[in-house]
Amino acid sequence: MSKFSHESVLLAETIKKLAPQPSESALDCTLGLGGHAAEVLQKIGKNGKFYAIDADKENLEQAQEFLQQYDAEQLFFHANFIQLPELNIPPVDIILADLGMSSPHIDDPSRGFTYQKDVDVDLRYNRTAGQTAAEYIAMAPEANIADVFFHYGEIRQSRKLARLCKEHLPKTSGQIIELLEKHFGYKGRDLLPQIFQALRIHVNRELDALRALLECGPKLLQPGGRLAIISFHSLEDRLVKQAFRKLCQPQINDTTGQIEIEAEYILLTKKPIMPSELEVTANPRARSAKLRVLQKQL
Repeated sequence: MSKFSHESVLLAETIKKLAPQPSESALDCTLGLGGHAAEVLQKIGKNGKFYAIDADKENLEQAQEFLQQYDAEQLFFHANFIQLPELNIPPVDIILADLGMSSPHIDDPSRGFTYQKDVDVDLRYNRTAGQTAAEYIAMAPEANIADVFFHYGEIRQSRKLARLCKEHLPKTSGQIIELLEKHFGYKGRDLLPQIFQALRIHVNRELDALRALLECGPKLLQPGGRLAIISFHSLEDRLVKQAFRKLCQPQINDTTGQIEIEAEYILLTKKPIMPSELEVTANPRARSAKLRVLQKQL
């Protein structure tokens, strides 16, 4: 399927919580290379229905080829899941979103996600649309870039970094590293993960997409349906935690304090499920993953 070594994060835990059953329908909002999808398809069987979304066309095509071995009815969308309300997908029993990057994004320098090699700073999942990160830096006002660095990368020196980016207009990861080493000294490289995270979140509208999923996804669930989201940083997990908690709160009478309307959803994870030490040892990229799962009441 792919020359990349791909390990799906929290695979066993996710499948256990989603508990796919024969003939159920499922939606994978972040198909990637199809690791979680394969397990779901195997369990829903030939009478199941499977819908998949991915913004990365190359990943989508590879996964589609890989998943042909399963008999369930399959329908694929080259889209960002921020477009979920527009895709006219019918109610389903299972929804999954793994918000992490796929192996090719990390391992293939041509995708423009790495700072391990000197490559153009692209950072788009869908390379057929939108601005690259380098184009964003060149075109955006300095104040906007500073906000992106501060809010999405939690970088304290966001204003200084934004000013330097506007002065030097880096186009490659090597140029960003050179800028950091010159102006931030030997600790400059420590900012790289935060810089790339911030720019990636912005150019892909990742938090907007997550908010759209949290708004639309629960409504797409059949009675008894399950929604699982795997997040990888605090910005994502905070949104998921708050949205799930709100959905699971009953409506209380202000006067009597009694429950007027039971909550429509229940949490299947009181606390987020995190990777075991064994998984982190085998796949260090899983370290920050958190799984939260919601179920619609019958």
